[in-house]
Amino acid sequence: MSENRLSLGQHQRLKKTAEFDAVYNLKKSVSDAQLILFGKKNELPLSRIGLSVSKKHGNAVVRNRIKRMLREAFRTRQLQIPPGFDFVLVPRVGLELDLRLLQESIQKLTSRLARRISEQKETRPAENLP
Repeated sequence: MSENRLSLGQHQRLKKTAEFDAVYNLKKSVSDAQLILFGKKNELPLSRIGLSVSKKHGNAVVRNRIKRMLREAFRTRQLQIPPGFDFVLVPRVGLELDLRLLQESIQKLTSRLARRISEQKETRPAENLP
């Protein structure tokens, strides 16, 4: 089997409350009609994902299906997602569960947010100069 299999292991997920809080506290986000994406730079060679699906989306069965779809969209596009970031995905209420739409949305939003965070980090030292 020489086919390249993409996986999404435990090390690629945010699990602790402190990890989620660190991402939320940076207050960097982008959004579209499908998702709200929060992010922050990490010191790892890969990007990690956290999911936050509220009870507004429905019962546990519905919320778990949304999380499975989001994880699958992230897993299949992980080679196009910028490395070195922690992302928290928050789906909008009324989310359309179409894998292709979610993949495109995640890819565009992660690239946009990574660019915004990187630009902000580069300009910050210049602002502190006298």
